[in-house]
Amino acid sequence: PYYVDMNQNLFLQASLHSSDQNLTVFVDTCIASPNSSDFRTLVYELIKSGCASDSTYIHFPSSRRDVAQFGFNAFSFVNRFPSVFLRCELVVCRYQDYSSRCYQGCVSRFKRNADF
Repeated sequence: PYYVDMNQNLFLQASLHSSDQNLTVFVDTCIASPNSSDFRTLVYELIKSGCASDSTYIHFPSSRRDVAQFGFNAFSFVNRFPSVFLRCELVVCRYQDYSSRCYQGCVSRFKRNADF
């Protein structure tokens, strides 16, 4: 575990370990839960489909394409939950494949009305 105070800035980094130098990594989704084995009942979205859901979430550009860096302010799920657990989904793409998910950035998906 990593202990922080409320509203303290947290900085995270994900590194891709591969011998293929033509890969890049992108943070697609990060959610938080007070329960390490349940990321459906009570969750808080930090980023979804590449779009920041939390106003304190920030993406930090990296000089290395195999590293994704981001941060946010520490928070809690009310006082009855002493811990917050993160689950993040990252996407690995070919470097400079501008049609890939890694280069699309924030993707808002709106459902259409099916009425005729």
